[in-house]
Amino acid sequence: MFKKIISKVIVFSLKLKGVNIDTNAIILKFPTLKIRGNPKNIKIGKVQIMGEIDLRIRENGKIEIEDGCKIEKDCRLVSARDGVIKISENSTITIGAIINGGSDVIIGKNCVLGPRAIINANDHKFEGKELIKNQGYIHKKVVIEDDCWFGANVVVNKGVIIKKGSVVGACSLVTKDTEEYSINFGVPAKKIKSRL
Repeated sequence: MFKKIISKVIVFSLKLKGVNIDTNAIILKFPTLKIRGNPKNIKIGKVQIMGEIDLRIRENGKIEIEDGCKIEKDCRLVSARDGVIKISENSTITIGAIINGGSDVIIGKNCVLGPRAIINANDHKFEGKELIKNQGYIHKKVVIEDDCWFGANVVVNKGVIIKKGSVVGACSLVTKDTEEYSINFGVPAKKIKSRL
């Protein structure tokens, strides 16, 4: 009962800050909010957020978390420019995940991202001797289609499509598109077999 009351207070507080959130969402800790854009660009459905998370938007960035999703503690979602981070229905993002937008990051339905997954829709430029921090970024969309599963510590680079039903093994670095229902592993990740 106490957790329900805390959750209702958090949801009400987020609404007061302008966040578009379903009144039936369950949120156990107040998220860290770093909003340098429109707070209405954060849309949270009937979800479970199981610990403190960090939500950041800049410029016209958007974050959308659809009904049935579960987000565990210590996750960070950063959406900037005109990018959209979308986590579709019934997907689970486990502890310590980092999702960096700047371009779109679209996660399909019924996905499970293992602990400390890192998804980057951007990368630093690093040409010549100019300071890297002053060179700006390259942005490319990342798509994770429905029914994908990541083991722990998976990293997905910008511009990659993880096709429907893909499995990515722990500690893998995904630098190119996967095949549907494939099992992938390694640095860089390669198909090792099919689920079918």
